[in-house]
Amino acid sequence: MRPRTILAAVVAASVTALAGCAPAAPASPSPGSAGAGATDDRPVVSFYGDSYTRGTGASSIDARWSTIISVERGWNEFNRSADGLGFVNRRASMRDGLDDIPALVIADDPDIVFVTMGLNDNFSYDDRADAIHRTIDSDLDRLRAGLPEARIVVVEPFWYTDERPASVDVIAGWVEDAAERIGADHIEGASHWLDGHYADSPDSWMAADGLHPNDTGYAYMAERMDAALRALDPPL
Repeated sequence: MRPRTILAAVVAASVTALAGCAPAAPASPSPGSAGAGATDDRPVVSFYGDSYTRGTGASSIDARWSTIISVERGWNEFNRSADGLGFVNRRASMRDGLDDIPALVIADDPDIVFVTMGLNDNFSYDDRADAIHRTIDSDLDRLRAGLPEARIVVVEPFWYTDERPASVDVIAGWVEDAAERIGADHIEGASHWLDGHYADSPDSWMAADGLHPNDTGYAYMAERMDAALRALDPPL
């Protein structure tokens, strides 16, 4: 690390709800971070993801998995995630200045980048599979080219129901292949982290909307992510 002064078909209502979550700007640095342009010595970590990394459904951003692991590690978190975002989903409808989140991630000049994308692209898979595949490759290529010294951690796309369309594993495979090609770390199995705790489960860890984790779900995701990061070579 460099020093710094540094879905077969899914239920239509659920598809609409996840893909159309209230638009929100990618979150700025989390509370307690030094903010853009910081000159402290903490590693800067930029997160490129969807609502499951933005922390939708949590009681506060302090309860989302990205902030939990960042606080534990003393990272300066820049969370560039947005509700409904995918490699292709919502990309054309983001407001000016937010329509190219990979560029924002590169501008953060981070030491570490997390890519946790792909869930929402399942809702476009039947019509846009080729575009999804191309954009996965393009986004990861751009991140590597723009951040040649950064450590990039690509996470298998999350999932949210017992019903699991074939596209989930196809997209996850494309993400894994692209991560390997650019020399990024890859964390597998994340699409199963909430298995047994979805909205219809007697032991549900989902928020009132039935689509996103609650604080218990995010705490468990943070626990799993922590273990996966410690298992990397070298560990994070």
